[in-house]
Amino acid sequence: MTITPTRTGSQMERLLFEIKKVIVGQDHLLERIVVALLARGHLLVEGVPGLAKTLAVKTVAQAISGEFRRIQFTPDLVPADLVGTRIYNQKTGDFQTSLGPVFTNLLLADEINRAPAKVQSALLEVMQERQVTIGRETHRVPDPFLVMATQNPIETEGTYALPEAQIDRFMMKVVITYPTEMDEFVIVERMTGALSAVQPVLTSEQLIGLQREVDRVFVDPVLMEYVVRIVSATRIPGEYGLGDHAKYITYGASPRASINLVLTARALAFMRGRDYALAEDIKDVALDVLRHRLVLSYEALSDEVTSDALILKVIERIPVPVAPMQGHVAARA
Repeated sequence: MTITPTRTGSQMERLLFEIKKVIVGQDHLLERIVVALLARGHLLVEGVPGLAKTLAVKTVAQAISGEFRRIQFTPDLVPADLVGTRIYNQKTGDFQTSLGPVFTNLLLADEINRAPAKVQSALLEVMQERQVTIGRETHRVPDPFLVMATQNPIETEGTYALPEAQIDRFMMKVVITYPTEMDEFVIVERMTGALSAVQPVLTSEQLIGLQREVDRVFVDPVLMEYVVRIVSATRIPGEYGLGDHAKYITYGASPRASINLVLTARALAFMRGRDYALAEDIKDVALDVLRHRLVLSYEALSDEVTSDALILKVIERIPVPVAPMQGHVAARA
C-alpha cells in the first residue's frame, strides 16, 4: 500500500507526539533519531551527562514496539560481550552459540569511546553488514536495526579515540547542548512527577514499510550533483574558491558522506510529507552528516576552527540548484 504524504505526516506526528510525552527540548535529536531509523543509519550523539540521551532512544524503542538494549562501554569490555560467543555444553558434548546484546532493534552504545580498539572493530561488521560472525556461523541482526552511540566531550581520561573507519560508519553525528530555562523547568516538573506512559504507535513491520517508502522518495540528479560538489569541496577546497581554508583540512569527507547526505535528505523530506527532496533538506542535514568525517589539521586546532564552521563556509560557497526537480516531478505525476 502506497503511503500518501498526508498519511505519512500523520504517522510521524503521532510518533514524535508520543516521544515528546517524556522527552523535552531535544527536538533536533528526536528528529535525527527518526531520520536515522527511516534511512537505516546509525547515530553518534555527543553531549554532556544528563541530557536524556539514553532516555530518548529508550522512548523511541517503546514508541515503535522495538526491542531496546544498552551496553555500557568500559576499558575491560571484550568483543564477546557485544556479539556473543560459543559455549561448550557438557550435557550434549558440543558448542552452542550464545548471542550478545547487539541482537536487538535499538542498541545504545553508552560512552562508546571508553572501549579499546578491539571492541570498536567488533562493532564494525554489525554496523555495516548487519550481521555477526561467531565461529563459522553468521547470524543476522533483527530488522530494523539502529546503533545509537554516545560520547562525553568533557572527560577524556580513560577514553580511546574512535577509529576513522568506525566514525565514517555513523550516518550522522548530533551534538546536543543544555536546554533552555523554560525547557528545563518542564523537565524538572515532569521528572519529579508521574511520567506519562508511552503508547506504541508503530510496529517493526510498519517501520520497515516506511523505510521502503523512503527509498521511493525522488532525488533529482541535479541535487545529487549538488551533494557531490559539497563533499568534494571538503577534499579540495582550493578548487571551489576556499583556498584560505585548505590548511585547516587534512582529509575531507569520503564518498559514504555523499551517499548518506542523499539518504538522510530523502528521509527528512519524507518526514515533512513530501515524496521528493529539496536542496533545503540537504542543507538541513549537512552538518550532522559531515561534521565527524572531516579530519582537521593542527592549524585548525590552534586557530580554534571547527568542522561545523568549515562546513558552513562550504555550503555558503556552493551555489544552490534553482528548482531542479519541477520538470521531473511534473513528468512523474
